Amino acid sequence: MDDNFLLLIFFLYGLAFFSMGLIVALESGRTTDERLHHALRPLAAFGLIHGVHEWIELSLILDVLPFQHEALEAYYGLRTALLAFSFLSLSAFGASLLSTSSKIRRLSLLLPVVMGAVWGFGALVLRNDLTIETGLLDTADVWSRYVLGIPSSLIASAGLIAQQRAFRLVGMAQFGRDALWAAIAFVWYGVVGQLFVHTSSLPPSNTLNDALFAAWFGFPIQVVRAVTAGIAAAFVVRFLRASEVEKQRQIASLQAARLQEAEEREIMRGEMLKQIVAAQESERQRIARELHDETGQALTAIGLGLRGVATALPENTQSATQNLRRLEFLVSHSLTELQRLIADLRPSHLDDLGLPAALRWYAGEVSQRAPLNVHVEIRGEERPLPAPLKIALFRVAQEALNNIVKHAKAHKIDVLLHYEAEEVSIRVQDDGVGFEVESLPKKKRSSWGVVGMNERANLLGGRFEIQSRPGVGTRVEIMIPYQQGGEENLLRLEP
Repeated sequence: MDDNFLLLIFFLYGLAFFSMGLIVALESGRTTDERLHHALRPLAAFGLIHGVHEWIELSLILDVLPFQHEALEAYYGLRTALLAFSFLSLSAFGASLLSTSSKIRRLSLLLPVVMGAVWGFGALVLRNDLTIETGLLDTADVWSRYVLGIPSSLIASAGLIAQQRAFRLVGMAQFGRDALWAAIAFVWYGVVGQLFVHTSSLPPSNTLNDALFAAWFGFPIQVVRAVTAGIAAAFVVRFLRASEVEKQRQIASLQAARLQEAEEREIMRGEMLKQIVAAQESERQRIARELHDETGQALTAIGLGLRGVATALPENTQSATQNLRRLEFLVSHSLTELQRLIADLRPSHLDDLGLPAALRWYAGEVSQRAPLNVHVEIRGEERPLPAPLKIALFRVAQEALNNIVKHAKAHKIDVLLHYEAEEVSIRVQDDGVGFEVESLPKKKRSSWGVVGMNERANLLGGRFEIQSRPGVGTRVEIMIPYQQGGEENLLRLEP
């Protein structure tokens, strides 16, 4: 066969493996599979080193290396060492792919060490028994391919088959097929490409060698090695795209999850707004009923009483005086009820005396309505707060206290208002029955209050946290920075 064609085969053979090693080295950092990530590094080393080995052999054939004749043994020794190290890297690649855990992967590194020790011992024996004149260089090359090349190729094939199964389990059958084809290529490369070697004194190369292969098929064994190298490189590069596809799948999955979360949030917000509107209507009905039942009837009684006083005053001054005193009491009672009604709508303490005073006042109101010991603590230096921020903090505390009265069966409540350097926070903690926080999304009707508190925090750029366990109690906390936004949105939530 034409020598130029053989030289071209050597060049392409080396180029295929060197390109594979370079691409694997560049792409190995992108994979999210830890096992594959660790395995790709020795595969990159195999491709780069094996490509350099073939180009050194090509250079030896072309006689272009500096001082080649004077240092011929050194060059052949370097070529053999590169060949052996590349095969050891290939065995490390396969062993790493076969490892099922990080511990086994560390132990798998012993395999190339043991193989290297066997190869090194045999190389020393050959050096003692043979010389360059008696075929040492060819025999060392054959020894490397028999002891390292064939086993390493089979180990790499087994590892690629394991990777094919891993791809198939995660629904990436296409890349699994690429790994399987690469495994087949490595089998051919190892069993056929490394079996037909140079003729040497080492059996069975004295009969089964590259000359016999060329006689049988009419082309050199280097063609098989080059073709299988190209096929293996092509399919390895193809299944490396799996990491990019996996990243795209993860991004798409994350985007879908975020979209679903946003949609659920919008649904929850819509439902919450419906609840707010319903609460507003219910509050209007309550106010109208109380005004009618209490204030309206009291004003009617006052009007009738004043009319009676006006009639009785000229004839019976003492009776008129008694009626005026009863009317004075009625007016005082009506005023008290009206003040209570106004305080429920918007406590004047919040505007006149500030948030700490409003919290203490409401804690006292809760203690009067239910047998609860409510303790309010103020930490940090009090500072003026914008109206939306005061409203949000007070409403969260109000909602938390109301929930405790309704559901917690608690005996003690601790309310902490904390003025910190960058934010202000309110924490409400009870010793009640508690609940599983994870169950809140499943109980939407019972969690609207929690949704509302969370919404208030989000609108002002803050954070809302709730912690609870059955039998332990519940802790609700809202933290809002002093420099907040979304005030106009929050004001729309006020009934």
